[in-house]
Amino acid sequence: MPPLLLRGARLPDGGVRDLLLDPDSGLVVRVVPPGLLPPGPDELDLTGYLLLPAPAEPHAHLDKALTWDLAGALPGDLPSAVAAWRAYATRVTEEDVFHRAGRAVDELCANGVTAVRTHVDLLTDDGSYSTGDPLRGLRALLRLRGQLRGRVRLQIAVLHIDAPDELLHRALDLGADLLGGCPHLSADPAASVERTLRIAAEHHAGVDLHADETLDPGAGDLRLLARAVREHGFVPGVTASHCVSLGAVEPDEAARTAKEVAAAGIGVVALPLTNLYLQGRGRPSSTPRGLTAVRALLGAGVRVAAGGDNIRDPFNPVGRADPLETASLLVTAGHLAPDEALHAVTAGARAVLGLPAAGPREGAVADLLAVRAVTVSEALGASCPERLVFAGGRLVSRTSVVREFY
Repeated sequence: MPPLLLRGARLPDGGVRDLLLDPDSGLVVRVVPPGLLPPGPDELDLTGYLLLPAPAEPHAHLDKALTWDLAGALPGDLPSAVAAWRAYATRVTEEDVFHRAGRAVDELCANGVTAVRTHVDLLTDDGSYSTGDPLRGLRALLRLRGQLRGRVRLQIAVLHIDAPDELLHRALDLGADLLGGCPHLSADPAASVERTLRIAAEHHAGVDLHADETLDPGAGDLRLLARAVREHGFVPGVTASHCVSLGAVEPDEAARTAKEVAAAGIGVVALPLTNLYLQGRGRPSSTPRGLTAVRALLGAGVRVAAGGDNIRDPFNPVGRADPLETASLLVTAGHLAPDEALHAVTAGARAVLGLPAAGPREGAVADLLAVRAVTVSEALGASCPERLVFAGGRLVSRTSVVREFY
């Protein structure tokens, strides 16, 4: 494919530049002041657009996406959401997951996402893993992954609670990228963490755990994980998602735990949208924020990402599949600066996913998002629906808006 020339793009530092993208290498090869590059066969005028690194979605549940109305879920806390999903999951088929997940990925891509890590349940019919096809959700997402190459990169983490070893080995042999879990819902959290690391290591797969998804300050998944990783020298990437209880402890304790996490090389994914919705319902007065201690983690040097989590399913009836919405919530609820919040859904998210850096600079991966905006704060605050999305130097999505006033 011929190079793609982007003219007149405004960068986050305020400068206006022309960029040359090479679809063959997938990299940004030139970033220069306007007018210095000769005309090419493929050009796009980005005057009026802010050019950003393309976001990555580090934590999705594509197998559950778009089921809020179908499942007939009622607003509630995490146990209520789990019960509603389990009741509906008995009716979920492979084709159902494939089509809903595809629609959700299209929404994510249109909003700028070029890489997604999704968790997938081992679907059961009776609460056990011995009936039906527990891997039907995984099979659907593996099919979808094969169709998305070149547009959206999809990583798949198998989410389980005390599933048999044999089933986890089968899931990883089928092609899942990571092993997940929920230690705080396990009968033995410490044993669950150890087993997950052991099985993942046998397959050279990464680990991404739902950790401490509670405001209980006594929850200890994150500390268990950090210590187990350091003791066993786990080499593949390790991620802890949610970590809500870290935001409920005293600052000194949060700082100590954050240092342990940094020393273990664990990335943390904050999930403000769903955690703010589910957590704190038992505290109607001075309701605590269901959000991890983002500032303490950043201060300790932890790789911090932020994700959207659920897209209109029993765990959250809203969600626009938009990382800029996630970043906006980090500004509002997490008290991050706009640039810090943007980093969490772009460079921070890619780092947690183990992907090379992307963005509007020479030598970076040409995964880019052009938003009709002037500044980062405008892009986060105004939602800015007009967007162009580039993956590997190719235009993969364009959203235009017509407004009429009478």
